[in-house]
Amino acid sequence: MSNIGIMKNPPGRRLGQQALVLRVDPEGSGRIEALMVDPEYMDGLTLPGGGAEQGELPHFATRRHLETETGLVLPLRSILAVDYVSAAKFPEGIDLVYSGGLIRPEQNEIVRLHRPPKEIRRLHWVPRSKVATVMNDGQSRRVQDAWDSWEHENHLPLLVNGVSAPVS
Repeated sequence: MSNIGIMKNPPGRRLGQQALVLRVDPEGSGRIEALMVDPEYMDGLTLPGGGAEQGELPHFATRRHLETETGLVLPLRSILAVDYVSAAKFPEGIDLVYSGGLIRPEQNEIVRLHRPPKEIRRLHWVPRSKVATVMNDGQSRRVQDAWDSWEHENHLPLLVNGVSAPVS
């Protein structure tokens, strides 16, 4: 069976990537907080991330955006949430949320000292109880579901052509 006919007019679909990066509040409350960015081009906060370039592996694109926006370089090998987004304001898409895990205090210092690009107003650490108040509804639900997956260790492995994805 040939797949040539299927690929004559491939569907136009957006693939977005984000990373859920967590820390323990350094003020000693013990609560877990998620790293979020405040982009100039949209209302509300979002997880660090963005689109992939043609031919770029999705998790490498996520890592590139994460480093540019926050200064962190983390291995992203598992997916916490897959979100199908129907066409509305943007083209139809799939958004993947990768696990950035719980960072160490020295990594928190990297974030604190990092100067994000000009399209990012500021970086924020947000406790789970505040996620719905600082994000739009769709983003908030995605983050809540990803956070649930992280807490319950329900990760999906990332595969590339059926094999565990390379780290670098």
